[in-house]
Amino acid sequence: MSDPKPLIENALLKKLAAGQTALCLTIRISRTLHAVAIARAAGFDALYVDMEHSSTSFEDASQMCLAACLAGVVPLVRIPSHEAYDINRALDGGAAGIIIPHVDTADEARACVAACKFPPIGKRSVAGSAAVIGYASVPAAEMSRVLNANIMVIPMLETPTAIRNAEEIAAVDGIDMLLIGTNDLMSEMGIPGKLDDPKVRGAYATVAAACKKHRRYLGIGGIKGGKILEDLRAMGAQFLLARADEAMLLDAAREETKTLRGIFS
Repeated sequence: MSDPKPLIENALLKKLAAGQTALCLTIRISRTLHAVAIARAAGFDALYVDMEHSSTSFEDASQMCLAACLAGVVPLVRIPSHEAYDINRALDGGAAGIIIPHVDTADEARACVAACKFPPIGKRSVAGSAAVIGYASVPAAEMSRVLNANIMVIPMLETPTAIRNAEEIAAVDGIDMLLIGTNDLMSEMGIPGKLDDPKVRGAYATVAAACKKHRRYLGIGGIKGGKILEDLRAMGAQFLLARADEAMLLDAAREETKTLRGIFS
């Protein structure tokens, strides 16, 4: 195969570059490929396997990433740490992008880029053929080039320190998106759960300005509805983390019991 680009072209990056909104399903308790099929059937653009707030193994994450690649849903993994070996294992397992929690400084962001990208951009170790391109036989130099261009690096900003450093983080070469972890940010600010607090909009405005200046995408985490989403969309946010699988299952189960008890009470 002379040109591997059709295998790896990141549909999420392509959609964001076109100015469109992308929706991402959070996978936290699911361990089977059924979750990938549901994500596709529901119309999600991407899914992310949350390894920070779950007991999901790298083996389970890899299975879902590979299935997502085949299903046409872009697979992302939120790793549990900043360690390069965690990043490498997630990428070698088939992730098309890495979400890195609790990035507070540009130096931390640069280290994450270095772990995600092959030389000369970074220091990612070469594992041979790549799961994310279907184990196609591709010359090493071409594979490195294609993966460097398409693997997404997404730091999460979850503290006031990170917000203050947003412009420096956005300026780091190799960063694709700044994703705000709103719940952790509100907790750190001493306003847990208060989405209507001006500090929340202020934080988003700061990060939105940094993204605009350095041509990065702005992502929303932890906000699932309300007028604030309209405000953030107006600021330029394009990427939205939907509720986790556990939350959707619980809501549906509660609605089911409410309906059935209403009939049979």
